[in-house]
Amino acid sequence: MKLKRLSLILVVVAALIFGFVGVFIGIVIGKQETATEQAPINEEINIGVDDLLELPENFNKVVQAYHLIQHYYLEELDEDLLLEGAIQGMLDTIEDPNSTYLDLEAMDRLQEQIESSFEGIGAEVSLVNGVVTIVAPIKDSPAEKASLRPNDQIIKIDNVSTEGMDLQEAVDLIRGEKGTEVILEIRRPGMTDTFEVTIVRDEIPLETVYAEIEMFEGKKTGIIEITSFSESTDNDFVHELERLESEGIEGLVIDVRGNPGGLLEAVDGILQQFIPKEMPYLQIEDYTGAKKPFYSNLDAEKDYPITVLIDEGSASASEILAIALKELGHEVVGTTSFGKGTVQRLLPLGDGSGIKLTVQRWLSPSGKSIHEIGVDPTIEVNKPDYYYTYPIQVDEPLTFDQAGPHIENAQKMLVGLGFELDRDDGYFDETTEDAVKAFQQENDLDVTGVIDQSTAEVLQTKVIENIRNGVDDVQLAKALENLYE
Repeated sequence: MKLKRLSLILVVVAALIFGFVGVFIGIVIGKQETATEQAPINEEINIGVDDLLELPENFNKVVQAYHLIQHYYLEELDEDLLLEGAIQGMLDTIEDPNSTYLDLEAMDRLQEQIESSFEGIGAEVSLVNGVVTIVAPIKDSPAEKASLRPNDQIIKIDNVSTEGMDLQEAVDLIRGEKGTEVILEIRRPGMTDTFEVTIVRDEIPLETVYAEIEMFEGKKTGIIEITSFSESTDNDFVHELERLESEGIEGLVIDVRGNPGGLLEAVDGILQQFIPKEMPYLQIEDYTGAKKPFYSNLDAEKDYPITVLIDEGSASASEILAIALKELGHEVVGTTSFGKGTVQRLLPLGDGSGIKLTVQRWLSPSGKSIHEIGVDPTIEVNKPDYYYTYPIQVDEPLTFDQAGPHIENAQKMLVGLGFELDRDDGYFDETTEDAVKAFQQENDLDVTGVIDQSTAEVLQTKVIENIRNGVDDVQLAKALENLYE
């Protein structure tokens, strides 16, 4: 029986090896129908069977360890879990938060997210210095409605600490069926106290491109917002761009704020609409350090001005787009982006599971890496303070002559909504009380001057409405103002 198990593990190892060959071939073939005259970006991965069969001389230690554990361990063991643990152990050794093992269920969820829709809270997360961190909430998602922000740190998930948790484990706990709740404890940079948000999971559709025409100073100005990069994003973008151009736009703003990235191939198709053929729109660096530039077939730049909007929630593919247009000479407005400059590939292992593995580094047209640095805007514009507020937790009502961070948070909300206060430093003075009374009267609440739970909830709702409706969007205003200068 033990010999049979030993034979089994050798067969499994071989199956895993040949599984890798199949995925690289599959990726390349899958791109041929949509490829331009340039080689698809995915073809940068070139691994042959001979390469994969060259195992280290001491690889038999892995087989021996598996055999010894199975033979001598006191309790009954699950062979599949041992194998998955071995794979996860190798990935943990890499210490790359973007490289992770995906079991069958995780693979299915990831594929759903790429192709159509999924159920969850709608936020991209990453490990930043070992902490589960929000990269960006998706537009109109439960996460956005709960006022989660880029760089929010998730300390607990349903009262389970995330300390030492790997990224996939955290994602598995946060994701869930539509209609169910998850409670997140959040630490927001710049705040001393953590706070909790209860989020009802929902279906997250992947409509990723939103376009409109706005008249600005008598000029037809196209605004295209890209919320993430999925399989259809480039086609949808090109369709909307052609529509806007047919309607005679005289300038274009591309908004990738809060866009956590996605498929590299999607931004590839978009950049080919803007970057002329004499300049690479992207470079890819592989594990050997070899760099390959990619070019479009475009003869000339657009004949209208273009500005890109970014913020701290713009990551990965969003940064590729922003820095390429920046190096072409266009303005980039907002705040420094997230700083993710590596490329992951989804590599099936033959049994339906797989590895999401970092295999490349992407570089700007000039060969610059922004990994862990981000893209700096050419025109820095911060959002109003109240855009960064958080849901008020009212264990006890907040009232006159009290002080604390929750009061400071509420003051920032009131100022953002247009109420006048003498101070917003966290002390509940008379002008804060007057502003609370005015807010309560305006919203048909009991006029007490005290921030109780009902007042806090309405205050938060009004702030969210302002943000979602683009009220006080000083970054967009600056982008439009600068476009025709």
